[in-house]
Amino acid sequence: MILFPAIDLYEGKAVRLYKGDYAQMTVYSENPVAVAEDFARAGATHIHVVDLEGAKSGETPNIDTVSALAKIPGLFLEVGGGIRSMEVVDRYLAAGVSRVILGTAAVKDESFLKAALAKHGDKIAVGVDIKDGMVAIKGWIEKSEYDAMDFCAKMEALGVKTIICTDISKDGAMKGANHELYRAMAKRFGVQIIASGGVSSIEDVQKLAALNLYGAIIGKAYYTGAIDLKEAIFRASGKDGVTA
Repeated sequence: MILFPAIDLYEGKAVRLYKGDYAQMTVYSENPVAVAEDFARAGATHIHVVDLEGAKSGETPNIDTVSALAKIPGLFLEVGGGIRSMEVVDRYLAAGVSRVILGTAAVKDESFLKAALAKHGDKIAVGVDIKDGMVAIKGWIEKSEYDAMDFCAKMEALGVKTIICTDISKDGAMKGANHELYRAMAKRFGVQIIASGGVSSIEDVQKLAALNLYGAIIGKAYYTGAIDLKEAIFRASGKDGVTA
């Protein structure tokens, strides 16, 4: 399993939210590039970036920071947050981003999603943010009418290859990931599933890896020191021989 340490961007800084609440924001670093370089030194090969301002506005207010992150050698960079037009998709990919994540747009604008998939294939992922079993949109501010599992099935049918699934109730709460949710997803879908939200211990990482998921995102647990990233990457790789 690939471990994706995360950087959430707000006003050019690396921050974290508690359960998606912009009013409960902690600034962890004024220099996101230095944070990503630390990730790479710990052995990370992939990073997950969210533009929290873009999630609200649909623009790319942190594109300069994202461009700088994309220049770090050897890192696969996926970016989400307010990507709702082909112009923004193309802007990120031109900046060196490896994969872009559609969230609200995948829910609200199926024709755009289909066009993006047709143009960019597996460089397009879909973020499925779950709140009370439903898909949340617009930076987790609103709930859509879609059941999360049904929506994932629809995405797979449309040809989406990677789904980033976040349980909002777990995000930033440091109380463990929703293992049952990811177990059910892994059994039902053939897409690459990235687990997000609540990964707060090495045990969490090992349990998710045992589900044969494609990836998992680690955020707050890294910034608070609850998880040693180098060890977590090793455990996620399965090379330690632990399967449960």
